[in-house]
Amino acid sequence: MRAVKTVISTAGNLKKENPTMDEVNMLDLICLRAIRDANIPKFLQDDLKLFSGIVSDLFPKIKEQPVDYGILEECLFLRLLSHCPLNAGAVSTQLCCYGAVAIYSLALLLLQCYEVLAAAMTSLQGQPAASGGNYEPVSYFVLNPKSITMGQLYGEFNLLTHEWTDGIFSSLIRQGAMATDTSKKWYMFDGPVDALWIENMNTVLDDNKKLCLSSGEIIKMTESMTMMFEVQDLAVASPATVSRCGMVYLEPSILGLEIILFPLKEHKISFRPTRL
Repeated sequence: MRAVKTVISTAGNLKKENPTMDEVNMLDLICLRAIRDANIPKFLQDDLKLFSGIVSDLFPKIKEQPVDYGILEECLFLRLLSHCPLNAGAVSTQLCCYGAVAIYSLALLLLQCYEVLAAAMTSLQGQPAASGGNYEPVSYFVLNPKSITMGQLYGEFNLLTHEWTDGIFSSLIRQGAMATDTSKKWYMFDGPVDALWIENMNTVLDDNKKLCLSSGEIIKMTESMTMMFEVQDLAVASPATVSRCGMVYLEPSILGLEIILFPLKEHKISFRPTRL
């Protein structure tokens, strides 16, 4: 049901973006675009061929059109693409989901896609966005949940004084919820998924968007706040967590070797054979 709801939400956003679209082909075209935007980012290269065949059978009379992200795509290519190639699926996934998961192998740790996307959106502040409204500056907060305890992450009671102390994540969420500005806030969890800490975010990732603390306090997140996760795999993630997040899989075979060779070139690192 969450997958169906994601497609419906994406279709609603597309209808708002194109209010003057021809009524005859509007429904089929919007459904096709919504299904593609919600599913393509999480497919492997081999799955894309099968998915394209299924979509062509469902919509035989509709021709696929390239997705136009407007000035955001131009900014990425002209200013930031040379720094780090970006998977465009991150843009469409963020528009239809409260939480996004970027999955890639350890060889691609130099990507930093969220930094490139945040810099591009910040540089376009005030200009009209493809999804409606205007682009807002982006602030992101990065933390590794596996490097600290559960109490340090969410908060805990002192066993002696029974005094509540906020954790790192709860403090960030509280500050973001109390903020009066319209800037976007991304909370990036850069570390392996663990059932101990990820399951406590189910209420944050669904439509409620509420962080429930052990103290009984409930913090309501605003629409400008987004949860993001950078992981290598989802081996221990439960179906409840996976179904609540949009997936962006960065497959090495699609991205190529340029993303690895470019940072080495920028830092003038060369590999020379050594004599044995």
